[in-house]
Amino acid sequence: MAVNGLNLEKPDEKWLLDIRSQVKEAAEQFFLLAKMKPGQILAVGCSSSEIASCKIGSYSSAEIGEAVFEELQSACEKNGIYLAAQCCEHLNRALIIEEEAAEKYGYEPVNVIPQLKAGGSFSVAAWKGMKSPVAVEKIAANGGIDIGDTLIGMHLKAVAVPVRTGIDKIGGAHVVYARVRPKFVGGQRACYDESLM
Repeated sequence: MAVNGLNLEKPDEKWLLDIRSQVKEAAEQFFLLAKMKPGQILAVGCSSSEIASCKIGSYSSAEIGEAVFEELQSACEKNGIYLAAQCCEHLNRALIIEEEAAEKYGYEPVNVIPQLKAGGSFSVAAWKGMKSPVAVEKIAANGGIDIGDTLIGMHLKAVAVPVRTGIDKIGGAHVVYARVRPKFVGGQRACYDESLM
């Protein structure tokens, strides 16, 4: 049952374990293919409503947000990657990241604390689960995972390349993956480093 766009029912535990398993597998496959390096940033947008097979923003679930965050944070820590949790459009898609990452990359923190209906369940879970979270308005991430068509492209570096994994849905949510690569410069005579493609 949803009231004011909030899911007031606890998700089925077995179903939630399936979601965790899908997120874990998606992250593992992505990191195998994405060519990200330790210290880089992964931007993730996540609609818990879409995972629950509902329209984005209509069925926010704290439990789903926490499950997705915990699995992604674990995968990021294992790979030495900073996780950036995108908030919803009500916070202009600001991101929650570790203060250490904001300082390292020169991202200026802004004053906002995400809530279930102003930020979304995934960003709320990130705010609660990170060591020293801050909100920033924009980043230039090296990779991205978009769970539920939340539109993360504005937070990726200039040349984004699709990454295909075996996981194209998490629950009912469509999933899109991207990595970035350096821009090609030059013309017909230019030679390129294949390892950067």
